[in-house]
Amino acid sequence: MRVFKFGGASVKDAEGIKNVHHVLKTVGYENVLLVVSAMGKTTNALEEVIKNYFDKSPELNSSVQEVKKYHNQIVLDLFEDENHPVFSAVNLLFAELEYFLAHNKSPNYNFVYDQIVSFGELISTTILSYFMNHMNIETQWVDVRNLVKTNSNYRDAEVDWEQTKNNITKNIKTKTLNITQGFLGSDENNFTTTLGREGSDYTAAIFAYCLNAESVTIWKDVPGVMNADPRYFENASLLNQISYREAIELAFYGATVIHPKTLQPLQKKEIPLFVKSFVNPLLKGTAVAKGPDLEPKMPCFIVKRNQLMISLSSIDFSFIMEENISEIFALFHKYKIKVNLIQNSAISFSVCVEDKFGNFGELNAKLSKKFKVDFNEDVTLYTIRHFNDQAAKLVEENKLVLLKQVSRETMQIITKETL
Repeated sequence: MRVFKFGGASVKDAEGIKNVHHVLKTVGYENVLLVVSAMGKTTNALEEVIKNYFDKSPELNSSVQEVKKYHNQIVLDLFEDENHPVFSAVNLLFAELEYFLAHNKSPNYNFVYDQIVSFGELISTTILSYFMNHMNIETQWVDVRNLVKTNSNYRDAEVDWEQTKNNITKNIKTKTLNITQGFLGSDENNFTTTLGREGSDYTAAIFAYCLNAESVTIWKDVPGVMNADPRYFENASLLNQISYREAIELAFYGATVIHPKTLQPLQKKEIPLFVKSFVNPLLKGTAVAKGPDLEPKMPCFIVKRNQLMISLSSIDFSFIMEENISEIFALFHKYKIKVNLIQNSAISFSVCVEDKFGNFGELNAKLSKKFKVDFNEDVTLYTIRHFNDQAAKLVEENKLVLLKQVSRETMQIITKETL
């Protein structure tokens, strides 16, 4: 079998749904399982519903109606006959959502989040399945929650692999076009769970692993994986091949290639993953597979903006030793500050961090009791994998370099824009 994953951008409107049909007609749909995300920005819209629900906002009903209106328009654009059963199927899902909002008793935010946000994927796959059948491609709509079983760690659930594999091998008809939801699972009480960051890609990997699939293809609006973000670098080049190990390295440094948790099950069975264009489905795209680290071999640039560089030095000129460092890292953990680079000397310690939750003020007050604290806000961290002198020069040009760190394969540079 082949597993295809279509993200929100590929199914954001009626034209997108029609294009999925075009892709399947072009590359074939026998022995295929589709993993599909919520349409467009639906997850964001449902997060607004959740916010209004917890705030007891009078806007709750209108925020639900916005989501309903958006999907109804897509259905109207796809189906001329308003008596088509797709209309009642979608209405039934919205009725379930409204029933949950009216009758839920749980105050647990993460639990409520998973129950509500999951309707995005359930609705998108329902519409897509009806449309494929309408276009004479027979489908099996699969509720992923009956197959992917997890613990009850809502919003970041862990998969019960044994039970999940058993369910998938029993219930997936390999000769049919299967359509299922990304990102979702269910716990032992059959409450919906979600799989955390990059959950739909991970779902595709789970199915591929359990079905011993031939390959996984993630369909995007780009020709494949580039060696740099085209927004920041002119002349970004397509990478034809990336090894599993290299893809995990790139993801670790912040590249939005593929999340490591997606790659791990594929690597175990050496199932190749392709990143291809849903605009030009016959282009080769990028393969993440066993083989050379990079093809062609070239520097890869990863950019992280809005970083914070913190330098700590001991007030009394004593060494910064292991016990100091462990104490500093315990504080980073406590204040949810992600560390992206570390450099230390005898009496100083520098880090480049991401203050996603705005906790640096509190952390600074705590650190200042024991250390002299200097910091630079709004710095940029560049990581260059497989660097050369030309790549470093490109990054450093017209910038103030605050720190540079070099290892065998990787160079990291913290810069501040100069006026």
